[in-house]
This record gives sequence, structure tokens and C-alpha cells, in this order.
Amino acid sequence: MSPISLVLVIIVAFLAGMEGILDQWQFHQPLVACTLIGIVTGHPAEGIALGGSLQMIALGWANIGAAVAPDAALASVASTIIMVLALSGGTADASSAITTSIALAIPLSVAGLFLTMICRTLATGMVHAMDAAAETNDAAAIERWQVAGIVMQGLRIAIPAAALCFIPAEAVTSALNAMPSWLAGGMAVGGGMVAAVGYAMVINMMASKEVWPFFVLGFVLAAINSLTLIALGAIGVCLALIYLALKNLAKQGGGSGGSGDPLGDILNNY
Repeated sequence: MSPISLVLVIIVAFLAGMEGILDQWQFHQPLVACTLIGIVTGHPAEGIALGGSLQMIALGWANIGAAVAPDAALASVASTIIMVLALSGGTADASSAITTSIALAIPLSVAGLFLTMICRTLATGMVHAMDAAAETNDAAAIERWQVAGIVMQGLRIAIPAAALCFIPAEAVTSALNAMPSWLAGGMAVGGGMVAAVGYAMVINMMASKEVWPFFVLGFVLAAINSLTLIALGAIGVCLALIYLALKNLAKQGGGSGGSGDPLGDILNNY
């Protein structure tokens, strides 16, 4: 990896770490982080493929109460760096490198929880320092501690990313090639199952009588090989426009006789 690529990777990792807290530009999302690292390292297609697969897994990850979700930022950045190192070694093809990186992303995301715990423990002391500064009306000190907390979150991902970049590409490739076929196959199957579970969690949160027909129709259309992603997107937009038009008609002409949801009114009759 060239020095310029190394610096850019660390910058992307730093931004991904900060966005894990800020949620402003979504740099921590796998599709964004993996794509950016793929671009700066000269593997944009592989980065997009890996990011798209990991995004399906991370769709169901969310912080609920005191439960902290797996670290999508570290999983995305570290797995992409491993993939790039494997491809740079020259003996690993893109498909196997992506498959292995997807499988490695899960334990990496769990390992990221340990780093998150450390940062949140340190952040507790920062909050007390900010409280002390607030008692003296020291707004500048409060701002400094706020920036320090955000920088700490960025370093949480940037430091492991920098350490991974210094691993020789040949070592990564040799380690991947040394994996027995049963382990590589098991990791591929496990990665696919986790992606399905992540998508199922999202469907479980969104599912209702009104949207189930669209889910079923989408799966059926996706099985048609002649339809491209652009065609599927166009069909989705058309269905959404038709649904909104029917909903507006129901509101205008239905009065109090309907709920304003045409599919819901139809389904409620059965």
C-alpha cells in the first residue's frame, strides 16, 4: 500500500469512527466506508461489493437502551483493509477475498465493542470535567472536551486501521490460503446466514399488512435474471407512486369511510 493510500485509509477510518457517534454523514455505514477505502486503495469494485454485503448484515444493528450494537465502523474498515491486502498479495482472487472478509467482519464487529466500552468509560470522566467547566461558565473548556471526545472515537477506528495497514500483504494472503476448505466454506455459509438474519430483522420491524405485498413482489421480481437493478428500482418507484396516488384518492373521495390507506382498507375487509 502506497504512503498516499495509507494516509487516505487512516482518514477514512478516522471519519468512520467519529460518525459512529455523530451519525451526520454516515461514514461508519459499511457501504460508505468500504467503498471509500476501496477507492483510495485502487479496488473500488471490490469495496462496493464488500460494502453492499456488509450493509445487509448491519441493517438490523441498532443501539437499544443499554444494549450496544456490534461496531459496524471497525468491521467495515478492518475487513476492507484485509481484503485489499489479500488482493495486493497477488494470489487471492476477488471472490474469495470478499467472501473471507465478510466472514471476518462479524468477529471484528464484536471486538469493536471492547474498544467502544473503553471509549465510553473514558467519556464518563470527560463528562464530569465538562460539568466542572459548566459550573465556572467556561464554555471554551466544554467545547474542548467535546472535541476531544469525538476525536477519541475517531482514533478508536483509525489506530487499528493503521496497524492493519502495516501487515505485509503476503502474510495476509498466505494466512487466507492456509485456511482449510471446510473452514472457508463454513465461513462463507455463516456470512450468508448472518446477512439473511440482518435483513429479516429489518423486515420484522417494518412488516405490516400494507407492506407485505411489496416485499413479496420484490422478492419475486428479483428472481428474474433479465431484470437489472435499475429496472427493479424503476419498478419500485412506480409502485410507490401508484400507492401514493391511490392514497390521495382515498383521502379526497373517501371522507370518513376509509383510513386513507387503500391497501389497508382492502385488507381489512378480509
